[in-house]
Amino acid sequence: MYTAHPDRYAEMPYRRTGRSGLKLPALSLGLWHNFGPDRPVETQRAILRRAFDLGVTHFDLANNYGPPPGSAESALGEALKADFAPYRDELVISTKAGYLMWPGPYGEWGSRKYLLSSLDQSLSRMGLEYVDIFYSHRPDPKTPLEETMGALHTAVQQGKALYVGVSNYSAEQTREAARILAELGTPLLIHQPRYSMLDRRPETGGLLDALDELQVGSIAYSPLEQGLLTGRYLNGIPQDSRAASDSPFLNSDAVTEELVGKLRALNEIARSRGQSLAQLALAWVLRQGRVTSALVGASSPQQLEDSVAAIGNLDFAADELARIDKIVQG
Repeated sequence: MYTAHPDRYAEMPYRRTGRSGLKLPALSLGLWHNFGPDRPVETQRAILRRAFDLGVTHFDLANNYGPPPGSAESALGEALKADFAPYRDELVISTKAGYLMWPGPYGEWGSRKYLLSSLDQSLSRMGLEYVDIFYSHRPDPKTPLEETMGALHTAVQQGKALYVGVSNYSAEQTREAARILAELGTPLLIHQPRYSMLDRRPETGGLLDALDELQVGSIAYSPLEQGLLTGRYLNGIPQDSRAASDSPFLNSDAVTEELVGKLRALNEIARSRGQSLAQLALAWVLRQGRVTSALVGASSPQQLEDSVAAIGNLDFAADELARIDKIVQG
């Protein structure tokens, strides 16, 4: 029987999410990859247990995480039952709906029918009565935003979600979503954008500015850019890497000589700070406090420990930030 570490809250910083009362750990565990039938169950359980022992109280999912879709939620459900039942009120569990889950016209996007049906299925897979955060995973260009936000509001009214969020919405879409939700009486809690040293669209597209204005939290996904911002690609493409498999999320064409040169230069900055490249990348996303939390994946407890160690140095000198900008943008 698992017993959580008594000092699990000693080191992890917790940040208030927008203007809400909810605090999230600086690093959250994402179950996008590594949680499905192709991974040993004991490894998955070990990662979750180690995360909680390190103060990572937030587990982030979506209905389609796996593979196959739904399997990450099922895996978490088994772990919750086996290890975390006594700790449910110490955990923040989030899920999303928006991408393809089942055949036919009601199996994806942002209709009320799809979102609320998907949430019911997610709760069943995880064995939960509610999730802490329920997201619209992507904007639907053909469904009125009022309908999508109305479905999120209904999830809260039904007691199936405590808070709601959006992911992959533009600054303008986020402002409108927040306005609709405020009128309904369910505030927009959080936005989950893709954001990293190599992907700065939340900055250049005005999203972070919008979130500041709205007092909405943010949680960055892919802060390690699908593994590029780790030590794995400093000498090209390893045979067992995601890029070598031409994953839909990272293909070999993206790993150019120019990019490898940038990664090596960034790694030199990391070494001068006493960090790994991954730790530098996570610290950069969390700098200045504009991002509430950064989502990390893990294939082992040791990999998770390396990521969590980034919280030991989140401060940057002005010249360090200038050097990073010059490397990435040059």
